[in-house]
Amino acid sequence: MVNAGEFHWPVRVYYEDTDSGNVVYYANYLKFMERARTEWLREMGFEQKTLASAEGLVFAVRHAELNYLRPARLDDLLKVGVQVVRCRRASIEFVQTVILAQGEVVCRGNIKLASLDADTFKPRAIPSRMLETVRRYISVTREHHRK
Repeated sequence: MVNAGEFHWPVRVYYEDTDSGNVVYYANYLKFMERARTEWLREMGFEQKTLASAEGLVFAVRHAELNYLRPARLDDLLKVGVQVVRCRRASIEFVQTVILAQGEVVCRGNIKLASLDADTFKPRAIPSRMLETVRRYISVTREHHRK
């Protein structure tokens, strides 16, 4: 459920997510974060397929910065957090965390999405209804975002 705090999406680490040492391959954290953002949007009533077909809007990652703190391993149950830190007319910035079931943060990311026209891939304003909804969930201070 989305609230004024952080949205969480559960992820189980499968064999396909790991390297030869049964540790999550570093690029897969981006996939986990993408899934959590997609489910966060869906929970608020915005499905990406509908945004593209009905609104002509898509989101693309413009910037991603990840900090790997400890490994996650095969069969670990993770929670992937989504927090909005800023929402502008044509972009949304997030702090995302990947947390072990025991509460240890394994990865933290700063992610910026650009809102784009689905046909031209040029920047495009986020529809006002969506912008208003997303702005209600800004939950982290700017100082926290920079850490």
